[in-house]
Amino acid sequence: MMRIAETRMETKATCPYCGVGCGVLIGHDGARITGVRGDPEHPANFGRLCTKGSTLHLSAGPDTRLLHPEYRSARGEARRRVGWEQAIEIAARRFAAVIAEHGPDAVAFYVSGQLLTEDYYVFNKAMKGLIGSNNIDTNSRLCMSSAVAAYKQTLGADAPPCAYEDFDHADVILIAGANPAYAHPVAFGRIEAARARRPQMKLIVVDPRRTDSAAAADLHLAILPGTDIWLFNAMLHVMVEEGLVDEAWVAAHTEGFEALRAHVRTVSPGRAAEVCGVAAEDIVTAARWWGRAPAALSLWCQGLNQSVQGTHNGTALIALSLATGRIGRPGCGPFSLTGQPNAMGGREVGGLANLLSAHRDLANPAHRAEVARLWGVDSVPAEPGLTAVELFRAAREGRVKAIWIACTNPAQSMPDQALVREALAACDFVVLQEAFRSTDTAPFADLMLPAATWGEKDGTVTNSERRISRVRPAVPAPGEARPDWRIACDFARALAPRIGKPQAARMFDYAGPQAIFAEHAASTIGRDLDIGGLDYGLLEAAGPQQWPFPAGAALADAAARARLFADGRFPTPSGRARFVVPAVAPGAAEVDARHPLHLTSGRLRDQWHGMSRSGKVARLHGHAGEPRIELHAGDLAAHGLADGELVRVTSRRGELVLPVAASADLRRGQAFVAMHWGRRVLNSAGVNLLFADDFDPFSKQPGLKHAAVRIERVALPWRMLLVRAERPGRSAAEEAEALSPWLERFAYASLSLAGRDTPAVVMRVAHDEPIPGDWLIALDALLGLDGDTVLRYEDPHRGVGKRMLIEDDRLVGLRLAGETAAAQWLIDAVVGQREALALRRWLLAPLAKPPLSAPAKGRVVCSCLGVGEADIAAGIAGGDRLEALQGRLGCGTACGSCVPEIRRMIAAAAA
Repeated sequence: MMRIAETRMETKATCPYCGVGCGVLIGHDGARITGVRGDPEHPANFGRLCTKGSTLHLSAGPDTRLLHPEYRSARGEARRRVGWEQAIEIAARRFAAVIAEHGPDAVAFYVSGQLLTEDYYVFNKAMKGLIGSNNIDTNSRLCMSSAVAAYKQTLGADAPPCAYEDFDHADVILIAGANPAYAHPVAFGRIEAARARRPQMKLIVVDPRRTDSAAAADLHLAILPGTDIWLFNAMLHVMVEEGLVDEAWVAAHTEGFEALRAHVRTVSPGRAAEVCGVAAEDIVTAARWWGRAPAALSLWCQGLNQSVQGTHNGTALIALSLATGRIGRPGCGPFSLTGQPNAMGGREVGGLANLLSAHRDLANPAHRAEVARLWGVDSVPAEPGLTAVELFRAAREGRVKAIWIACTNPAQSMPDQALVREALAACDFVVLQEAFRSTDTAPFADLMLPAATWGEKDGTVTNSERRISRVRPAVPAPGEARPDWRIACDFARALAPRIGKPQAARMFDYAGPQAIFAEHAASTIGRDLDIGGLDYGLLEAAGPQQWPFPAGAALADAAARARLFADGRFPTPSGRARFVVPAVAPGAAEVDARHPLHLTSGRLRDQWHGMSRSGKVARLHGHAGEPRIELHAGDLAAHGLADGELVRVTSRRGELVLPVAASADLRRGQAFVAMHWGRRVLNSAGVNLLFADDFDPFSKQPGLKHAAVRIERVALPWRMLLVRAERPGRSAAEEAEALSPWLERFAYASLSLAGRDTPAVVMRVAHDEPIPGDWLIALDALLGLDGDTVLRYEDPHRGVGKRMLIEDDRLVGLRLAGETAAAQWLIDAVVGQREALALRRWLLAPLAKPPLSAPAKGRVVCSCLGVGEADIAAGIAGGDRLEALQGRLGCGTACGSCVPEIRRMIAAAAA
């Protein structure tokens, strides 16, 4: 599936970021990726990409990649390069030794929703079929497991019943606990396009913050964190009282409604309003819009899932669809938005500690026997394995002795980071299979194995709407990096004879990913997700397909497969959908006098997870360039704080230091910190330090969205700024990688990139004492600020020292210590490649404003074209609206991710 246009080739694949599953065309010359564009034929995006997807090619260089296997035989030693054969032998020998002494449950795999389905399949088979334990879990436990449990409790199967085309048919869309304008921008763009065509469509957004998604809504329900069930139950109360329930459909196709009806009878809008912190009349309006709409669609994501009551958040929302009988029809149903690109594929192959392949039930002996026959083993274990939080607790306690981590970063992404780091340090043997060499988890790894990544992989993924897409490699993996499935198979073949199962090695003799997919497809035959009719050939010829796709299915019947349960039959013992009476209990995030603020966390528009990929792209830092905690302006005033001041944020689990910023998106008593910043870019593990490891009792998903915190000003008077433009042979991302180990030395420090055509690393420091001279000397040498041609200024009495590096009449590097008033305009001078001659007389001066007329761009709103907030605001003040701004500045005309924010700016100016 490659075509040649002049000397440039394009290869079809998918985006490796969110679960929308956008198709991409990777431009390359056979050895190097040179560009990317949206695939106009892919039904998930029809050519559209967001800021992250449209800059994938800028993240594809070999800088920061892990290129060779590395091993250390003892903690405290540096890892050394080893060959693949030796690396696999070491892994097999050490896992076998643990299994022999402590049993199969003393080892574990912790894998990722960013693996391909084929990768997932062999990891799952290796643990459950070869090793004989169910100790395989995935970071999908942190994002989608509550949605899975909610679907199974209500609909009987982990089967999202909707499709993206339902956006075009819905009369009401209810978005709860999600900000798709940031987290799923292409999907949100499709919703906005549908609303433009059908202005009568209503959009309801439930979110404590006024996000870009909420700002676009007809009704924003800014509930207090953790009160979602109260809201949904109160809506159902109104629907029952006003006769908006489809009683006939409920009677014919569901069970359990009378118990739920009795429960919600006591949850009046007035009572819920007191709990949720919203107006009772708004709850009534939402219920009426939903109940009276011919087609009603709900969307949810981590705001509901990442909760200690995440499963019942989901069942309460799903109940609104079931009560009106609006499921399986165009524009209708409960639609879980998947967080990762292949969390669905991992669920399909059973790649979680409580699942079996093809949606089989681990507790069902017949299902376990089926899987054993499929794999050719005597049995698969019956007891559920350790889920993510349980796994790391067990490692800290010494019950798990060896852990294999693939394509994920628990030393940043897990809650209760102190526990996770203690667990990794206590584990006898840690393997990290990773594409990038400097993740937060890397320092804990005894063996590191270089893996192929986007643009280099071959296999399949499944997106949020159950659509399976082919992923094709465009270029070879760099160095000695290998596909994840191959690494897992090599390990399994080497392990089998060492644990007394030499014949089992044949289970992993796959010629390639196509053979793995064929085995996976065969395992689904007769199941709800039957894809017995799919193979690589059909996916190549006909494009992405939704499941189910059984043998004999016709491509012409795709419309009939787009939605599930249209016949009112559900995969439960009775064939009926089930209503669930929720169990509501206060979680650890209750505020009190010592922790009076509700802290929530979420995504930034232009970053992804721990930023190991997206963080390499300088232009993606322009929209939010520095870690911060956002609060209502009234809370800042009450604490006597101003924008940019540093505060200590303390929860019941931990503390960290961050700059504070006023935000109009939050109500009084609330705070927000983005999830992406960890120890690679901050002198702490980030916001997950603050969250407890409590989890939902049904899904075992931890509450990563809400904590009770307090803030207090922290006095760190000694400031420093380091800036270095990338130089030949050393990218800005590599400059940041070299600076990262320094972060922990300071009371506060952060790293980011800046610029567009001239990327630069920016390090901001605040310390409680003058920065030691030997530290400054070492940092200057690291960034090349120590040569004879560097401009210098020293005032030892005041503790001020400055360095300016000029090359070819351009300022390319600087260090300000003790006085940083000129920080912002000097950063702008570096990335804007201003002529140094004109600035030279002011470079060492303490000027807070630029000395020459150079309009400040401000925060970048349009990352694609580099259009700043100041220019857009000026255009709006001059009377421009969206089309005029697009025509004059170009903002919003590329990927469109910035359009919701521009509309919001226009609305704010009008108000």
